[in-house]
Amino acid sequence: MNDIIRHGTKQRMSAAVRHGNTIYLAGQVGNAEDGVADQTRTCLEKVEELLAQMDSDKQRILQTTIWLADMADFAEMNAVWDAWVPEGHAPARACGESKLARPELKVEILVVAAARPRDLERGR
Repeated sequence: MNDIIRHGTKQRMSAAVRHGNTIYLAGQVGNAEDGVADQTRTCLEKVEELLAQMDSDKQRILQTTIWLADMADFAEMNAVWDAWVPEGHAPARACGESKLARPELKVEILVVAAARPRDLERGR
């Protein structure tokens, strides 16, 4: 059994990596021309898509790291985040300010999640 499964692998990185019961997503960013709320929504949509492809979902997120280009956007990002996180399933989370890969990016979200138990039974 392969103990590491990579998804969306390119030269520099994989979009997602699964090791045992844990799924690691690469940082997700939104559309550069959008504001922080729309960039956050896009990031979270991408997170959901990747988790689904890795047989998990947002209720199984263990940890999230959010990077903002400017902490002045904290409240606006949080409004989108709070509406997205399922009640009772908030992960451990950190949020900080960082210079992102391109100046027009305002938010980047990294996620670590647990796999669904039935996937482990199938030996995936």
